Amino acid sequence: MATKEVLTPEEASAYLGLSKVTLARMRVRGDGPAFSQYREGGPVRYMRADLDEWLERGKRHSTSETLRDAAA
Repeated sequence: MATKEVLTPEEASAYLGLSKVTLARMRVRGDGPAFSQYREGGPVRYMRADLDEWLERGKRHSTSETLRDAAA
């Protein structure tokens, strides 16, 4: 079975283990994964590759490590 590459917010939240509300708040703040919306008020979609990339950027090796430290 092929893996679905374009996900709805519901599917993306399940994939990430986050609530739909948390994912929506992240869209507003701009600190979540990249998403697509092809017209104002239109449906939001996520690419699985963008979700994976966002997860990779969030990797840490210590709770004291900052985002800046992890990116270096």
